Amino acid sequence: MPASPMQFPPKLPFPKWLHDFTGLNTWPDLEPPYIPLDFIDFNKILNIPIHQQGQCYEFPDLRSPKSCSFDCFNCVEVDDVYTCSKLSQTFDDGPSPHTLKLLNEFDKTNTKTTLFTLGVNIIRFPEVYQESYRRGHVMGSHTWSHKFLPGLTNEKIIAQIEWSIWAMNATSGHLPKWFRPPYGGIDNRIRSILRQFGMQAVLWDFDTFDWKMLDTSSQNTRKEADILVDLKKFQKLKFNKGLILEHDAIQKTADVGIEIYNKILKSDQLTVPLCVGGIDYIKKFPQS
Repeated sequence: MPASPMQFPPKLPFPKWLHDFTGLNTWPDLEPPYIPLDFIDFNKILNIPIHQQGQCYEFPDLRSPKSCSFDCFNCVEVDDVYTCSKLSQTFDDGPSPHTLKLLNEFDKTNTKTTLFTLGVNIIRFPEVYQESYRRGHVMGSHTWSHKFLPGLTNEKIIAQIEWSIWAMNATSGHLPKWFRPPYGGIDNRIRSILRQFGMQAVLWDFDTFDWKMLDTSSQNTRKEADILVDLKKFQKLKFNKGLILEHDAIQKTADVGIEIYNKILKSDQLTVPLCVGGIDYIKKFPQS
């Protein structure tokens, strides 16, 4: 869970165009307000049961193809990106003070990666976001504040997406195409909203579980060596194809990303849009 902007005041000024549109004067906290959008048609949002993490068997509809729940049953739709023709890294939860250390390694071979960013962290570290974008890495959305979307109302899902997009646009002048749902929490209700933004979901087929390295209270604490061994097994089994889920918000996980880059993949990897022959962004706006 990202730190609250109330504890860490945002560095990014609240833009006038966003004030004019929302009537607000400051960036929101972890619960962003829903702002109606004229292109969102609520009649096109599918009626899938709201559920919390782990409630996969309490609602029979979640087990149906109509729902296609990834967090419950690893179901993917035709427009989901969940693998790649080359085994490639992706990173969630940034930007952070550790992101550029990671990207400095990628720069050594002019390798580009895909970063799924949180709105609350974009406004805290706009200079990191801007530099990552300037270096040519693909910036995707990871919501505003890392909420489990299937547990939210339609309005709150829209708020999580729209405020994330506005933070990205206010920082570097673009509209994202690629979206990674926190915790893999996506079903066809969320997809039916996401598609109205013109965005596509990006999932994964290899989870490093790098966040488990931070659990010092457990006897089963995951080690860096465990991640490398598991990834090499996956690489061999899948003939060097796939999408890797990693995180760049914490130094320990960013360091593992560097190890994966240096010891396993190097430059032989792709950004998400290159994996599927897609565009980097829906739109880019001129920056003054």
